[in-house]
Amino acid sequence: MLILLPPSETKRAGGARTPLDLARLALPQLSSQRSAVADALVALSADPVVAARVLKLSAAQQGEIAVNAALLASPTMPAIDRYTGVLFDALDAASLDQAARRWLGRHVLIHSAPFGPVGALDPIPAYRLGASASLPGLPPLKRVWADAVTSAIATGAPRFVLDLRSEAYVALGPVPASVASVYVRVVAEGEGGAVRALNHFNKHAKGALVRLLATHRPRLGSRGGFVSWADAAGLRVREGDAGEIELFA
Repeated sequence: MLILLPPSETKRAGGARTPLDLARLALPQLSSQRSAVADALVALSADPVVAARVLKLSAAQQGEIAVNAALLASPTMPAIDRYTGVLFDALDAASLDQAARRWLGRHVLIHSAPFGPVGALDPIPAYRLGASASLPGLPPLKRVWADAVTSAIATGAPRFVLDLRSEAYVALGPVPASVASVYVRVVAEGEGGAVRALNHFNKHAKGALVRLLATHRPRLGSRGGFVSWADAAGLRVREGDAGEIELFA
């Protein structure tokens, strides 16, 4: 099973002194796209006015430009530890034992904007770039990533993909039709049984789900297998729209 996670806008600072090595990242087929986006992001940082506009930075966020300028030389840490925010706080990878972390390393990709999908334990630097940004000198990120990421996932031939990404990151690399997959949508049940999608609790539920998977480490290879495991684990799930499963928060 392969799990696809979205990144987070907020990130932990610091890390090991070893700088980014694109050759060490998962899905090495994406090296040319990674180099192009990383170089464009560093180049953008040379003009703070343009960088602030392209990245939609507030006055309080101007320090993010220096973070991007140092992208290729700054410290790195495992991606699963780099990201913070609701989803990653609920996952709380730092508190997991080594067996659970190794499982994350084998089964989880986090879909970043500058590097594409990276392994949970791949060392990456801090950065500022969202899925909707258009970097000077490059096509929109959807055109840079989508076909290349889809092809890379197909080459890896995972038996089953659990897609927990936001729709913005799904657009940067849809799961190929040749691979069995399911998109997880987090919902809540209101009065009269009405179901509505969630935002904040969507992220928390996804982080908690991945933590549960990492601690249980089930062998899942199909949609039905995931549903059966979720029911046994005390989660409430049900079939949603085509290609989707609803997870109740």
